[in-house]
Amino acid sequence: MKEKFDRLMDILKDASNLGNAAAVLSWDQQTYMPPGGAEARAEQLATLSKISHQMMTSEESAKLTMDLEPWISTLDPESIEALSYKRLRHEFDKMIKIPTELIVTFAKAQGLSSNAWVKARNESNYELFRPHLQEIVDLMKEMITYLGYKKRPYDALLDMNEPGLVTDEILPVFQQLKDGLVPLVKYCCAKDNQPSDAILHGDFPEKAQWDCFTEIVRTIGFDFNRGRQDATEHPFTTSFSANDVRITNHIAPEFLASGLFGIIHEAGHGMYEQGIPVEYEHLPIGGTSSAGVHESQSLLWENVVGRSLPFWQHFYPVLQKHFPDNRNLKNNNAEAFYRAINKVTPSLIRIDADEVTYNLHIFLRFELELEIFEGNLDLKDLPEIWNERMYSYLGIRPRKDSEGVLQDIHWSEGMFGYFPSYTLGHVLSVQLYELALQEHPSIPDEIAAGQFGTLLRWLNKNVHAHAGKYDSRELIRRIAGGEIKAEPYLNYIQKKYHAIY
Repeated sequence: MKEKFDRLMDILKDASNLGNAAAVLSWDQQTYMPPGGAEARAEQLATLSKISHQMMTSEESAKLTMDLEPWISTLDPESIEALSYKRLRHEFDKMIKIPTELIVTFAKAQGLSSNAWVKARNESNYELFRPHLQEIVDLMKEMITYLGYKKRPYDALLDMNEPGLVTDEILPVFQQLKDGLVPLVKYCCAKDNQPSDAILHGDFPEKAQWDCFTEIVRTIGFDFNRGRQDATEHPFTTSFSANDVRITNHIAPEFLASGLFGIIHEAGHGMYEQGIPVEYEHLPIGGTSSAGVHESQSLLWENVVGRSLPFWQHFYPVLQKHFPDNRNLKNNNAEAFYRAINKVTPSLIRIDADEVTYNLHIFLRFELELEIFEGNLDLKDLPEIWNERMYSYLGIRPRKDSEGVLQDIHWSEGMFGYFPSYTLGHVLSVQLYELALQEHPSIPDEIAAGQFGTLLRWLNKNVHAHAGKYDSRELIRRIAGGEIKAEPYLNYIQKKYHAIY
């Protein structure tokens, strides 16, 4: 039976390599590809998706998968073979249900949709994008029909990002967070002693930002010998192996925080990918745990670490070095900068949102996705409904489509069901950081001294090294001996912002 297992893994290795080749093409599409290449690129990606899907669902692959089941049941559940099979079977049982033709059509639609989104966003014209979004939604609804679901259609989308998680599990968590965050937003915004964020606005030359941010992410642990960074419209991270991880960023010349926290966020993703054991490469467990765990790594570095005072006690002089002519930076200190980056201000753009308001952006998107896939939301009404919800949640209304419904790339790529992972990531980021502190109470002092090795090694050992062996809930059970909980996150954010305000 071991021979059959090895043969199946060989097939998966070929499919994995095709997936990585497709990832290279997708990375290029969002960084260097000329706009005119969109149609050809969509065809290329569709072809790779077709071949990969055919490999994974071939008669040989299906027979090997079924033949191995009795043998796998005799193995140690913690063996590489058993864990790989469990992960494979979860994906195989979904893939076998979806016709190859639908996979090809969807991949082609994704390629064209992403390009249309960039154009529509640049022109702030939702109608340029709507036909592509409609096609993506229609194709995903067709996929849901093939995949099936136990209770709610949206569960099928959640499972693509958080294996095993269902809508009814996250609804009470989101409500608990909403009940804690909405009053905190009102409390912070009503206070008289508002922090000034003037230090974040002004003239910040793009080259100086790029050099400064590179120094920061290299110091915290992103390995540029096994990765690189490039410019893009919407920051993202992709990995072709643990030794080739690409992070991207978008620089705003007059607003320092946008690119600064964007690149720290992506570096968190990148360090997770670089921490996956090379020996797991091409195995079903060679990926990451889930989208929520992935976001926990980026958000831990971006917010829990990157928006902390110890972090800026070390890095504020680095900012001053890279922007020597900036009077605001020259005439202020780390404490003032800390207050500025933690100012609570309802904002239109999700990726520029502060910690307190950020998850309200997610709740809005989650609600709209539910209505798209489980209700009767007509996509022609999406901008208006989006704007109304923004006003309801945050008291502000987008003036144009690029500030509202067109700001995120996710829907253009069919990433419905992903947004809840950001909120799950926030919750997990605090749980994980507090566990690291229990073992290493000196971490904040080390951060203030510019030393990040202890924290990164803890994450390598307790999160990254497990790769895709366990889903998010099982991973937390193994690390913390308990469940994913909202309370630590709410306690963290209440304590932090009541101190600032």
